[in-house]
Amino acid sequence: MSERAYQLTLPRVRKSSVVFASPHSGSAYDAGFLAGSVLNERSIRSSEDAFVDVLFNAAPRFGAPLLCALAPRAFVDLNRSADELDPALIAGMAKSTTNPRISSGLGVIPRVVSNGRSIYRGKIARREVDKRLIEIWYPFHARLQTLLNEAHELFGEAILVDCHSMPHEAISAFSNSNALRPDVVLGDRYGAAAKSEVVDLIEAAFEDAGLKVARNVPFAGAFTAQHYGQPSRGQHVVQIEIDRSLYMDEELIQPNENFGEMKILVTRVISEITALGRKKMQLAAE
Repeated sequence: MSERAYQLTLPRVRKSSVVFASPHSGSAYDAGFLAGSVLNERSIRSSEDAFVDVLFNAAPRFGAPLLCALAPRAFVDLNRSADELDPALIAGMAKSTTNPRISSGLGVIPRVVSNGRSIYRGKIARREVDKRLIEIWYPFHARLQTLLNEAHELFGEAILVDCHSMPHEAISAFSNSNALRPDVVLGDRYGAAAKSEVVDLIEAAFEDAGLKVARNVPFAGAFTAQHYGQPSRGQHVVQIEIDRSLYMDEELIQPNENFGEMKILVTRVISEITALGRKKMQLAAE
């Protein structure tokens, strides 16, 4: 059922150990899902990392695969574990110990969108949850793991760049008057998901493009960084969060007048990041 789960764009030749993934840019909203929601289409899209897949679509030109979700985050969140199930949403599910993400309604099947707005009128059946996981979550992650395994086989290591966007308001209180608000936040789970030299080079790529960069605050990385980040075995994950206001009208969910310029900057960053993967490949060959 991968036709519902993801779109994979492969380069003609894999030239880098880097894999790019965009798990939250999916915008294929099922009519039944929309009909069963209390939200209108614009409100339900507020959780979506809109246009991130477009910003990063040059990756295959530089020898790196790009894996993008098709299903929207509000339908199934691919940056959550498959067992992050919300008893407040799923009918008949016994209450158990939950983490803060589940408690706030942001499990693998979200109960709310941004600002805590409920998606559904009531609970949903467990069979519907299982269907979404089987058709979307498992195929996406199986393909992602395959891409990382292939990078290991070809280059001796894998670097996953997990591409996201953040609402401008999410960082509006990030800095005080004496500090500049970041345009990009890199998350490596405080060093647990990637070696510092990998993050340093990715940070330098964004700074070279004229963007202000912060690390881990307020976004350190969620399931993808935690699950796939294994730097001790040469598998690194860096989560990228880009301020949406730099390239889109957040209220209308449309590209703004800066979109073209931002895409050029991101393409430059992609070029530098994939070059990092090629350098590692050359060292491995030596």
